[in-house]
Amino acid sequence: MSLISAKRFWTQASTVPAPGGFAVHLDARPLRTPAKAPLVVPVAPWADAIAAEWDAQGEIIEPTSMPFTQMANVAIDRVGLQRAEVAEMLAAYGASDLLCYRADQPQGLVARQTDQWNPWLEWAKTTLDAPLRSTAGIVPIAGWAMLVAATAGLVVMHRNRFL
Repeated sequence: MSLISAKRFWTQASTVPAPGGFAVHLDARPLRTPAKAPLVVPVAPWADAIAAEWDAQGEIIEPTSMPFTQMANVAIDRVGLQRAEVAEMLAAYGASDLLCYRADQPQGLVARQTDQWNPWLEWAKTTLDAPLRSTAGIVPIAGWAMLVAATAGLVVMHRNRFL
């Protein structure tokens, strides 16, 4: 049965601790993804947001009004099956990331980029052991391919932190 035409069948949604994180139950029934996998997310605030989306539903379920549920479904049903490919794609995004490729003028913009973005570069260096470098313009940074590959490995290795 499609959720598009489904009617509400539960009284209350709740967050419940589960192996690997937190599940959402509709009354006593655990919520499942469209592919029938258990809907379990790694952190309680995400599960709480999903439960709130389900509690906010009226008589007819409106999936488009539940972005946190949709994100969890995609992460579990699609990304979970293609984790390495998704990690590589996310790491490759860095090749055009504005954190690393910046303007060289006007000076006010350069100063704002430094103030706002250097803390993220420092976070990547200390937290992920990913020493990103920045440059002005669009000329590729030397050694970028190696850094992208290392970052993809970090995303796969820390999958529970990024799911």
